Amino acid sequence: MEVDGPRVTELPREATTASADQDAIDVTLAASGDSQAFERLYRTHVARIHGLARRMLGSGDADELTQDVFVRAWEKLGTFRGEAAFGTWLHRVAINVILGARKERGVRRERYLDSDEPLERLSARVKPEGLDMDVDAAIEHLPPGARSVFVLHDVEGYKHHEIAEMLGVTAGTSKAQLHRARMTLRKHLDR
Repeated sequence: MEVDGPRVTELPREATTASADQDAIDVTLAASGDSQAFERLYRTHVARIHGLARRMLGSGDADELTQDVFVRAWEKLGTFRGEAAFGTWLHRVAINVILGARKERGVRRERYLDSDEPLERLSARVKPEGLDMDVDAAIEHLPPGARSVFVLHDVEGYKHHEIAEMLGVTAGTSKAQLHRARMTLRKHLDR
């Protein structure tokens, strides 16, 4: 992504030591048009954003959504005020893009399914004793509403009132979806 604009050619050495300081420097440079600084921000944060997209909407959409998040971040970089860390701001941009894509693609919000049928279709993998379970595969097969609440609450650490606001549901619905998701996952992973 090539953008014309002023470039800073030399940075003080002590300013580049900490990762947060580096993000702040790169944000300033990127906001002034430095695409290499934005590329450094991308490389620093892409894995977390991709993981969030994969967990929220599935692995099939994760690559495209990750790119959409960074395009939106590039477009909105001028609105970053530095009140929070860049990673925190980017995470919120990602949540907005992912929820917008979910709504745009017509994924219905479901409080819960009456059955565990989606997880019943999964074949249980036989793994040697002591190896981790494939939680990501189980999460991917949760109903969309339950998956979103589970990822936002248990993986990303949002509170129920925040989730309710993001998804346009009540806090009680968020709690119910989380409970259902946990019970469904537990049943699947105990197999």
